[in-house]
Formats: sequence, C-alpha cells, structure tokens
Amino acid sequence: MFRDFGMDTISLAGPLSAKLAAMREAGFTQVMLAARDLVGHPAGWQAAVREVRESGLRVTGFQVLRDFEGLSGHLHDYKVDIARSMIEMAAALGSPVLLACSSTSEHASDDREAIARDLRKLAMMALPLRIKVAFEGLSWGRHINDCLGAFDVVSRANCPNLGIGIDSFHSFATRTPVEALEEIDPARIFLVQLSDFMWSEIHTVAERIETARHFRVFPGEGVHSDEVAKLVLALDSLGYEGDFSFEVFNDDYQQMPLPSVAERARKSAAWLAEDVLKRAVPLPVSSRRPNGGAGADGPVAFSTPLRPSTPTPST
Repeated sequence: MFRDFGMDTISLAGPLSAKLAAMREAGFTQVMLAARDLVGHPAGWQAAVREVRESGLRVTGFQVLRDFEGLSGHLHDYKVDIARSMIEMAAALGSPVLLACSSTSEHASDDREAIARDLRKLAMMALPLRIKVAFEGLSWGRHINDCLGAFDVVSRANCPNLGIGIDSFHSFATRTPVEALEEIDPARIFLVQLSDFMWSEIHTVAERIETARHFRVFPGEGVHSDEVAKLVLALDSLGYEGDFSFEVFNDDYQQMPLPSVAERARKSAAWLAEDVLKRAVPLPVSSRRPNGGAGADGPVAFSTPLRPSTPTPST
C-alpha cells in the first residue's frame, strides 16, 4: 500500500464509486477529490460523501477554489459565498486541505497586501472546521504564478492554517529552479501535486494551458523524470512530511479502462517511493503472486525499480 502517494479522480473516467474502487485495488490509500465529484453525483453530493467514506480511502484534499483573491465589492462577496460552499463540502468529506489557485481574473488587484488580506479571510473561514487552505500559484496566474509568489502572500497573511500547494507542472512550466524551495518554510507546504508531460518546451501561455488540462502524464512517463525526482528529493530533504497527489489531466486516459490507468499510477508511485526515495513498498493484494506467492511472512517488497516506460506520444 502507498502511504504517501495518492491519485486524483480527474485521471479516471466513469462514476465516482468505480474510480475509488480502482484506486484501492491498485494499492492506494488516499484520493484527491474535486467539487464536480460531489455535485455531479446522480444521487446528490451527500451520497458522494458517503461513497468516499465507505471506500476506506483517506481524502488528501479538496479542489479547487478559483479566482478568490484580489477582488472587491460584489465580486468579492460572490466569491466568499462560493468559498463557504467549498469549505462545507470539504468538511463533510473530512478533507484536511482545501486547494485554492491564484487568480486569472482581469478584475483582480495586483496589490499583494490586498491578496494576503483576502487569503487570511479565506483561511479564517476554514479554521473553525479545522481545514487548511493551500494556495497554489498557477503558471498562468495573472499576478501570482509560481510557488515563491504564493509563499510571499501566504507569509504576509500570517495565518496558522494557510500555506501553499506546489504543482510540479507549474514549476516546470515557469522553470522555477528546485533551489527556490530553500526559500520556503516546509511547514507551510500543505500539498504537493505531481505530474509530467511529453515535450521538453512549452512556448506559449495557450500551449501551457492546453498541456496542463489535456496532456499531462504520470511522473516518470514523460520527459521530465529527472526534474520530478529532484523535486521530490528536495522536498524530502527539506523535511516535507505531507502527501504527494498525482494531478494528471489526460484525455487519452479518459478513454482507457480504469484498472489500466490506475496501474500506470501504481508503477509511478512505486518508482518514486522505492527508486527515488529508497523506501520499501509492499505489493498490493491484487498484484501479489497467486497461490500464496506473497509468502507467509506478509507482502513482498519491490526489489527492482519500477519506473514506467515512456509511451509514444499520440499525433
């Protein structure tokens, strides 16, 4: 079972119950959920919450609140109301973290003190429900577009349950050096999302958005494997003790059977956990050898690296 690595429901097609079952069968113990998983459930969002709780999977986090900070007047009031709804759903799930992404709105102020003030308000709304807010700098964010900018406004806000989220895709897209992590307090990193992609360079913002939303792959499947490994090792050396979630938006994966996609994620988690972080990883029940191959002493640990093979990109 994978203790530190989890999947995002966005990587899988089908109903929520099938996604949860595929993740669990592949050996994962946690799941990152989106609001659409709840509000799009045919029996209502409370039924979705029950399915998650009955699955036995721990909730990594809940996403995503967009374009919250830097607004004023009726726009600010509107977003506060949306935030309350998101926080309530996160609390019902038992999610420890709500993810908020930096604004792309043309109506958002670039005043970092104002941004910090709004984020402090958001965090204080979540505090009574014991939910942390992870603020992530989108690589196409209007005013905050990397982890350093996100950490700056979080530091200004100075709220105990407000930290940052780090997404490897956005870090690679903005070419943020891994050494930049040394400027960030690891205690303020509340969530790390990992993915890779299939081309070395992203030339325009439009291509960046298109890649992020449709063409990500699991860590180790793309051409940035070394960068993913360096990022994970740097976070580990800094003392990061939180979760790693696979944030993989991929249109091709949406056309594949759930077990096949979950298996790709399993291989990625095994590569990161054993080959990169040098941790022993037990085989999930479904992957053990038949006829008692796991042995009487328990699960078998992987003895060789399981870095996924790199698939040929589609044309």
